[in-house]
Amino acid sequence: MPHRFAEIAFTPTVKKVQEQMRSRTPYARMEGVRETTNYHLSEAEAAFIAARDSLYMATVSETGWPYLQHRGGPTGFVRVLDESTIGFADFRGNRQYVSVGNLMTDDRVSLFFMDYAKKTRLKLFGRARIIGLDDPASLSRLEMPDYRARVERGFLIEVEGFDWNCPQHITERFTLDEVRAMTAPLTTRISELEAELARRSASQAS
Repeated sequence: MPHRFAEIAFTPTVKKVQEQMRSRTPYARMEGVRETTNYHLSEAEAAFIAARDSLYMATVSETGWPYLQHRGGPTGFVRVLDESTIGFADFRGNRQYVSVGNLMTDDRVSLFFMDYAKKTRLKLFGRARIIGLDDPASLSRLEMPDYRARVERGFLIEVEGFDWNCPQHITERFTLDEVRAMTAPLTTRISELEAELARRSASQAS
């Protein structure tokens, strides 16, 4: 089964459900390609990841419970180090350390990268390794010098498989910077009109 994401995600039970729901045929074709795919990041995946300012990361506890956590930072805080490795600095948060604790017993992670504005998402399976402060050389590759947040550790993730999702049911949302960029022409035009009105009012008054 060369499609690495499908190899991990499509368990025998999942395949049985796909057969029952009559969606199995296209996924079987996806798995039937000759060369292994979707395990090395191309320029498209690297660019998409580098443009994100947040992600969702799922880990599994030693008692078998999944845990989902939001991770955020400046745009580009997730670094694509090579075609099979990504990493990011872990900034101090509420100090529960659930994800950190889970990774000490199970290194598997599932990541969701979302672009709500363009209704696009990238799913990624990987194996994570924690980088401590005692490894400054590795941690320096992940730090964001201009971001004022305390780095407690880093995560290096070896990509096991990934897949792009369809845009169905993704609600469009925009960051403040995106809204400012979209409304900048309107703001400029409003300022121009206000200035013109002020000039006309001054002219009529004189």
